[in-house]
Amino acid sequence: MSIWTWRRKAPSMPATASTDGAHPLVINSEQMPSHITSVCFTVRINGMWRPADDDAPEHHDPAAVARHHLRQTTAGVLRQRSVLSLAAAQDAANTALMRWFRPTTGLEVTGAVEITVFPPNRDLAAEHARRQQRADLEHEDELRHLTHLQAVLADPDLRRVWWIAQYPDRHSELGDLTKALKDLPLPHEATEDDARSGIKRFTDQLLTTLHTPQQREILLKALTQTLRALGHHELSNSAAHWQTPPNTPGSTPE
Repeated sequence: MSIWTWRRKAPSMPATASTDGAHPLVINSEQMPSHITSVCFTVRINGMWRPADDDAPEHHDPAAVARHHLRQTTAGVLRQRSVLSLAAAQDAANTALMRWFRPTTGLEVTGAVEITVFPPNRDLAAEHARRQQRADLEHEDELRHLTHLQAVLADPDLRRVWWIAQYPDRHSELGDLTKALKDLPLPHEATEDDARSGIKRFTDQLLTTLHTPQQREILLKALTQTLRALGHHELSNSAAHWQTPPNTPGSTPE
């Protein structure tokens, strides 16, 4: 376990004419949850508030309203961040705070954040990351195993070999397994979307169903005409290439 505290120094508030009439405020040592609720950042906010030019503040204690909104804005950003990425978390919070914004009528607020992470919180986050990594690896291994098994069971020849290897004394039950798995598709390719995978499965099924040359010829003729009508002439020519050439005079039909 580390004994060091990780800290990012807050950027200084700009001293420009835009801060005239502004009142400083400090929020110190606030504990704000990270993306892991039980793991917290320690936060200091150097802020300012000022009355808006065109409205009077609605609240009798504008400083309290300013502190509340600075806390809320900072906490909302840090809930999406990891204590293991301290610089990114502080930059994200300051991106949200380091501008004048109007949380309510008659009040403008700005601020700068300095974030600290103490060793126990950092160690908890690191352990959580290691556990998540192990879980992800186990999930990927299980998914690969199941995907391979699906590929085997969806292929009749591989399924038969797999069954004989697993249950050499239960040959008579293979027929029942075949019936149970008759609609099992091949696994989706990881790089393909569902529509593309569905079209491939449909095409495979279509070519299997159209088992005679005459049926396939009808399909190719319709496909060629459709592609030509859509303006896809290169695809149309490719489809026409697979059609059976028409019989020429004097030739003998197959």
